[in-house]
Amino acid sequence: MGLVRLVLSLILGPPAFLLAAVCAAAAITAQDGRTDPMWDVLAHFAPVWFAGSAVALLLALVAFRGLGRWPTVALGAIGVVAAGALMAPEFTRSTGPRIGPEAAGQLKIVQFNVWDRNTDPEATVEWIAAQHPDIAILEETTPAFRRLVEARTGWRSLCHDCEVMIYSRLPERLAPLPPSRRPKPGPLAHAEFQDARGPFTVIGVHETWPTEPRTQQAQEARLAGVIADFPRARTIVTGDFNSTPWSFSRRRWDKAFGLIRRDRALFSWPAGKTVWGVKPPFPILPIDHVYAGSDWATVSIRRGPKLGSDHYPVVAILAPVGPR
Repeated sequence: MGLVRLVLSLILGPPAFLLAAVCAAAAITAQDGRTDPMWDVLAHFAPVWFAGSAVALLLALVAFRGLGRWPTVALGAIGVVAAGALMAPEFTRSTGPRIGPEAAGQLKIVQFNVWDRNTDPEATVEWIAAQHPDIAILEETTPAFRRLVEARTGWRSLCHDCEVMIYSRLPERLAPLPPSRRPKPGPLAHAEFQDARGPFTVIGVHETWPTEPRTQQAQEARLAGVIADFPRARTIVTGDFNSTPWSFSRRRWDKAFGLIRRDRALFSWPAGKTVWGVKPPFPILPIDHVYAGSDWATVSIRRGPKLGSDHYPVVAILAPVGPR
């Protein structure tokens, strides 16, 4: 057994040390994302740094022998703590009021980046229709996909050909957006609906990657302005934010929106897509989010199945908190 551990130390020791060093350095440097959005890109990958550090740490403790393993142990422990510190607030924050499945006035929402290169649009549309959602917010739609949805379901939208589409079985009307002197930075759709408690606003968004921080922050600021123009208590916002909950940017905008993000570490990307030459067997980033105002309670929120998109869908069921 001692010989085996010695051989493992010689063969796996250098790559394990390198893995621990890279992950620890990335997790520590990500802290600079508090002030610089470019460094905040590293924070989005906190689970990767955590997993890499943990693997290196366990290898060094279990499989290696000799004094040479201790630098790897130290770096692995540092990486686990640094990455864990980035992720911890997501697991301790409030996701808002919850209510049981028997609640009255439930609203079922399907949010899905269907991908403009969807590999199985027919099956995707069939799944969406089979959920019988009250509202479906779809991003990266193409003209062909939109016509397929409308032919299968009979749904219509106030916007005939937007990249972000809001389809619904409920009566809807266009709610005016706040004035802006600049062009709208990125796809955004909105509609106003009516239920037994009165009107409520639904906003769908699709933001760019955090590797384009100036554009993404302009999109977030535009969205915050739109949210502020409507009664927050009954507003619902959902979409592909291309932003994870352990980033400092996401935390700042969570506060600025004045809404409650109802998902918690709901990993939604990638779904069966090859990323940087690797095809992850499970999603590694939670970048699709659901926000709702204080008048809404969460009945459930879950990830849907793998379909023809590079994202997983999100299914959220909300209900009024209680009678006014």
